[in-house]
This record gives sequence, C-alpha cells and structure tokens, in this order.
Amino acid sequence: MEKTGSLLLVEDDAVIGEATQLNLERYDYEVTWEQDGLDAWRTFSDRDSAGGFDIVLCDVMLPGLDGITLCRRIREAGNTPVVLISARTESIDIVSGLEAGADDYVTKPFDIQVLLARLRSVARRTRPATVPADRSAGEAGGDHVRIGELDLDRQALELRRGDTLINLTPTEMRLLLELAGSPGVVLSRSTLLQRVWDYPEWEEDDHLVNVHVQRLRAKIGNDRIETVRGFGYKLRR
Repeated sequence: MEKTGSLLLVEDDAVIGEATQLNLERYDYEVTWEQDGLDAWRTFSDRDSAGGFDIVLCDVMLPGLDGITLCRRIREAGNTPVVLISARTESIDIVSGLEAGADDYVTKPFDIQVLLARLRSVARRTRPATVPADRSAGEAGGDHVRIGELDLDRQALELRRGDTLINLTPTEMRLLLELAGSPGVVLSRSTLLQRVWDYPEWEEDDHLVNVHVQRLRAKIGNDRIETVRGFGYKLRR
C-alpha cells in the first residue's frame, strides 16, 4: 500500500510519542520518531540530503534542542512543512512557534482525527500553489502582477525584485496569490483561513493569519499589506 507520506515525529514523552506513532502508522504514514531535539536535527539533516521528510511534527518542549529552535533550523534549511504540538496554549508560545516558521500548531491533548485533518491540510497547501480559477488571468493583470517594485509571476510562482528571486514558503505564496487576486479588496481573516489554510468556515485562528502576514510583509515590504482594523487585510499595489 502506498504511504501517505514520510513524517518526522519529535516528542520526548514516551507515552504520547508511541501512541502518536502507532496512530499515524495506522493511516499509512511512514513515521520516524525521535525524542531529543538534537537527534531530530541530525536525522532531519541526514534524510534531507536523500529526499527529505514530507512533514515534521514537533513538540515545543524538548531536551537537547527545543522545538522552536529546531523549527527555525528546518525553515532555514528549506520549506519542509512543520506542525508544532504543545501543551502550552498562551498566545506568546503560539506566536513564537509561528514566527520561527511553523506552518501550523496543535495543542495537547489532541484528538488523532483533528491532528490528521491538520496534517492533510498542511500537505495540501504546501504543494505547489496554483492560481484559483475564478481569480486567474485578467482579473489582476494576467500572469504577472506588479506590487510596487516587485513582480509576481502567478504561473511560474515566482516573486522577484528586479533580477533577485524572493524566497517564499508555499503558504506565503498562497497568501500572496489570494491578496494579489483581489488588489485593494479587504479579505477577512476567516476568508484567508478558508482559502489559504483550508480551514472550515466555523474555525478561526487569528494567530495563524496574523503571523504569516507579518512574515510576508518582512519579505515584500511593510507598506504593501494594509491592516483594516476589525475587518482584515488588503494588498496595496
């Protein structure tokens, strides 16, 4: 049977780690489980040279190397999606993880079906992005969209400043495509969650949207994405 994907699980709690591994393997994930952050980084680095993992599921509190630092290293190495898991639900902990480059997070204790849904959602949105059919060529200037001094090629999925390619994660590219598809139009956080993160209409997560907007602003310019307080965000071209 074809595997769902290769997953690096980093969890120091033996009970949680074993249960999570068994559950994920039941759904055809190929799971490599590490209990130490440094061991996980070595495993990731060794595997990365031979094709890499499809996704990393990482606890925040780890011996050797904490999950936030591990996430930051993984993000510096490339665009492998990272989902953080943690019993710490304070806003500062969640935001710190997202700012380190995590694509999503799940709080403990978690239901395995919720975790599986989040993993599937991350896998879908970190595949190569496509321009939504109802917002494609013509509506926002065809294949190329000018955003100040930047050029967004919506077919090649490249963002350039002159000859310099600006590296965006798949989630950041999807977010920019959505905003560029409706320039000057305010998109609510719930709309962005549905279109970019594939979250159901009833589920809201302001942290996820806000931090990714901040990360995108850092790459394209703070003045390019305007916050409309109480409503959402819009792109300034």
